[in-house]
Amino acid sequence: MYVDWKIVNSHPLMKEDARARGDRTNYVNLPHVIAMVGLPARGKTYMARKLTRYLNWIGIHTRVFNVGEYRRQATEAYRNHDFFRPDNKEAMAIRNKCAMDALEDMCKWLEDNGEVAVYDATNTSFERRRLIQHIVCEKFGFKLFFVESICDDPSIVEANVMEVKVHSPDYTGMNKDEALKDFMKRIEHYKETYESLDEIEEQHLSFMKIFNTGAKVLVHRHEGHIQSRIVYYLMNIHITPRSIYLTRHGESKFNLQGRIGGDAELSERGWEYSRALAKFIAEQKIPRFRVWTSQLRRTIQTASGIEAPQERWKALNEIDAGICEEMTYEEIQEKFPEEFAARDQNKFNYRYPRGESYEDLVARLEPVIMELERQENVLVVAHQAVLRCLLAYFMDKNSEDLPYLRVPLHTVLKLTPVAYGCEMNLYKLPVDAVDTHRDKPLIPGTLDKKWKGGNLLIQ
Repeated sequence: MYVDWKIVNSHPLMKEDARARGDRTNYVNLPHVIAMVGLPARGKTYMARKLTRYLNWIGIHTRVFNVGEYRRQATEAYRNHDFFRPDNKEAMAIRNKCAMDALEDMCKWLEDNGEVAVYDATNTSFERRRLIQHIVCEKFGFKLFFVESICDDPSIVEANVMEVKVHSPDYTGMNKDEALKDFMKRIEHYKETYESLDEIEEQHLSFMKIFNTGAKVLVHRHEGHIQSRIVYYLMNIHITPRSIYLTRHGESKFNLQGRIGGDAELSERGWEYSRALAKFIAEQKIPRFRVWTSQLRRTIQTASGIEAPQERWKALNEIDAGICEEMTYEEIQEKFPEEFAARDQNKFNYRYPRGESYEDLVARLEPVIMELERQENVLVVAHQAVLRCLLAYFMDKNSEDLPYLRVPLHTVLKLTPVAYGCEMNLYKLPVDAVDTHRDKPLIPGTLDKKWKGGNLLIQ
């Protein structure tokens, strides 16, 4: 790709910065830039957004900077593939400026409070990658890791084009066949100047190359803990169509009493839900289907009627409430009023004495997420706090919202990964149950009317 250095050198990002930066190289945790590489329709944006969602979920402040969005803001409505011709100097000047603007915003964000930024663009030339390396590493002192997606399987490319690009804002209102034809020509323009990451020419860079959505992976000079986690995560994701089903155990005897934790058995209605769930799953006729439960009796009993391979995960056990196990909220409020109020003030980080926090639970569930990414169709039968954490990962919810996500009893949540996110459908099965959800109170440490006297509402 040709870079107009007049535009680059006149850009504010390339001018000397009068502010003292300090010696960032002495920091243990330097900000990281993950720069995507590859032709269009190779899953770069899909990987960039999934990676961002994962890193935010495990507590690393991450954001995507997509150059295509900058280009759409800088130009009038998209016309056709000619804009991406290598010899279109006017268009190339606009594209170079957009790339630099995105780099500038990204580096400023990292200087302010960011930890990892994902630079989502094609970056398909040695020259462009040298520019990124100069700015990110030499000028700002950040760490840089390139991720290239290489795909020569026509079926995967065609599926990516149909799934993503035909629905792109560039093609809004355009006939699908025309959009497909135009986009394929756009890809051919990029191929004219495409230079893959090279272990000799670019031996000084840290990068990984992913071939045909994970069939083969090459890792070159990756550095440090964050890059290692990124490599491991990206090695586990796939694009095979599938759905993940989440449900809480059936209503338990402790649910009826308003007690948290413990290892109670199902109530009569809980057993009724177990039978209804088995029937629901059988009717779906889901291929290559597996069931995961916790090691607690109420989840195992709930899944007992489902005819599919089953696994028990200790990691799926409910959050450990420590000294508050098997107590009602009223009992906790009465015996440990300071603890009760402290949890309301910061529910995600609060750790029960001799127990766990939601933050601990996210760390415990990371192997579950990794394995879910590797699997096809799975039903997870678990607990309210556990499913809130899993749901927050798939639906990109922040740590403040996570502990208050609504996961009702006797309801199946179907999650289907799509191009840039996840679709969710709820199926409320026809079996009544108590409502164990507690909203964030206006006054920390207080109970609303629903919980007075231990009387829970029926859904």
